[in-house]
Amino acid sequence: MYTREQTKIVKIGVVAIGGGNPIAIQSMTTTDTADVSATISQIQALTEVGCEIVRVAVLNTAAAAAIKPIKQAVKIPVVADIHFDYRLVMQAIANGADKIRINPGNIGDKSRVMEVVKAAKNNGIPIRIGVNGGSLEKDLLAKHGGVTAAGICESALRHIQILEDCQFDNIVLALKCSDVPLTIAAYKLICEKVQYPLHVGITEAGSPYRGTIKSAVGIGALLAMGIGDTLRVSLTGDPLQEIKVAKEILQAIGLRKFHPEIISCPTCGRCDVNLPKYVQQVEDFCDTIKTPISVAVMGCVVNGPGEARAADFGIAFAGRLAKSTENEENEVDKINKISEISEKKGAIFQKGQIIKTANENILVDELIKIIGGEMAEVAEPK
Repeated sequence: MYTREQTKIVKIGVVAIGGGNPIAIQSMTTTDTADVSATISQIQALTEVGCEIVRVAVLNTAAAAAIKPIKQAVKIPVVADIHFDYRLVMQAIANGADKIRINPGNIGDKSRVMEVVKAAKNNGIPIRIGVNGGSLEKDLLAKHGGVTAAGICESALRHIQILEDCQFDNIVLALKCSDVPLTIAAYKLICEKVQYPLHVGITEAGSPYRGTIKSAVGIGALLAMGIGDTLRVSLTGDPLQEIKVAKEILQAIGLRKFHPEIISCPTCGRCDVNLPKYVQQVEDFCDTIKTPISVAVMGCVVNGPGEARAADFGIAFAGRLAKSTENEENEVDKINKISEISEKKGAIFQKGQIIKTANENILVDELIKIIGGEMAEVAEPK
C-alpha cells in the first residue's frame, strides 16, 4: 500500500524521491537531443528557474550518444525517454543517463528486458514505467471497453511484474492521462497495490492557460490526497513555464516553499485605488526574494486589516468604505478607528502590528523599503 512517507526511496542521480523526501519538479526538453548545445542551453535555463530532474527524448543513436556531453555540462539528473528499441536503452545507460523511462513490455522479449535490467543494476539507476492513457495496450482496451482507470492500473502492474520477475525493484511509476478525473482514479487504484514512488501529472494538459488549470486541479488533488513523489506539469510550448506552474502548485498546497506568498483581494466596488498596479509592483519586488514570507496587498478596510495583520508584511488601503457620511457613521468609523486608516491613506502592517500609515501614492514604496530592510538584515552574517 502506497504512502508518501513509507514509499521506497529511489535515487535519480543526486535527487532522492520517495520516503517522504521533498517532491521533485521535472520537465522535458523540447530540443533535438542530438543537438547538444541547444539541449544543454535549455537544461541550464530550466535549472535556473527550479527544475530538479530533466527528461530528454532518445529517438536514435545520435541522441543516445549526446547524453554523455550533456551530462558533463549540466547539474541536474538526466532521464532518457526511450520507446521500442532496447539498444537505445543500453546506449543511454552506457553514456551516463541517471534514469531511463521505458515500458518494459514494448522493448522486446524477456532476454532484452534482462539485458536492460542488468545494465540498470550495474549502473545503479532506476527505471520509470510510464503508462499513458493514450497508448494503452490493445488487449486491455478490449478487455476494459476503452481507456479506464482499471485498465491503466492493470497495464502498470503488468510492466512492474516484468521487472520484478527479473529481480529488479528500483522502479518509479507514472500513470498519466489528459483526463483529470481518470488520472486521479488511476492513481488512487495503483496506490492500493504498490509502494513504489509515483511520478504524477496530467499529460497533454494543453496550452499554458488551460493546461495550467487542468494541472493545478489534477496534480493538486493528488498531492492533497498524499499521492506523488515527483511531478511534471505538461504544457504545450516553452518548458520553463512548466517549472513556474509546478512550483506554484507545490507552494499553494503547502508542500514546498520557493518564494514569497502574495495575498491580494479580488477588488470590488469598495476599492478606489489601482490595486492591480500595486499588486504587480509588490510581486515584481518579491520576485527578487527567495525567503518564503507572506505579503498582503488589500484594497479596503473590510478584510484588509485582518489579512494584512495575518501576513508577515501587508498594506491595507482605505477604500470607498472609509468615505463615510454622517448617516453611515457607526460601522465605517468603527472600522476606521480599529484599522487606523483614513481617507487617502493606508496602513502598513508587520507581524500583526500597524507600523506606519502613509498616503496612497507612496504606500507601496514604503512597504518595499521596509521588506527590503528586513530581508537585508536577515541576509547579513551573524
